[in-house]
Amino acid sequence: MTGALGLESGLVRLVEYDARWPALFDAEARRLREACAGLPLRLEHIGSTAVSGLCAKPVLDILAGRPADVPANRYIARLHSAGYEHRGERGVPGREYFHRGDPRAYHVHLVVENEELWRDYLAFRDRLRADVELKRRYAELKRSLAARFPRNREAYMEGKAAFVDRALRDSSGA
Repeated sequence: MTGALGLESGLVRLVEYDARWPALFDAEARRLREACAGLPLRLEHIGSTAVSGLCAKPVLDILAGRPADVPANRYIARLHSAGYEHRGERGVPGREYFHRGDPRAYHVHLVVENEELWRDYLAFRDRLRADVELKRRYAELKRSLAARFPRNREAYMEGKAAFVDRALRDSSGA
């Protein structure tokens, strides 16, 4: 079943939605809960693989929420023991980023639960799930960016930033 995931380093490659992705999230979430047993942890499936019908890079994104009073460093060794490489904030203050797989198949974004980053990740996912037209426009943008930047993940991600910001602003009633 893991053939549904995996993206070579440095590439931007989109695939059509795979109905196996939610089950892969459930299985990985169980693994992560076991690895972090005894630590409070809330896990959510985020990113394009969490939105039915949306094209995506074949990498499953997991939002890992921790309480504000439990330091992030308490999770790092546990996630490492589950096969994840810690990569630090990677340009997103307040997030600890991890990846697993060769090729990369799983990303974990460890943030404080219920703070702004947590809310933004979930709000964007939920907007895409609820708004067919927004999802269509996002898929169109992603395909265009992937065609323009097949070997430049940073440019691909930067190209999506304004769209994501606008969608988040619109969801807050602004």
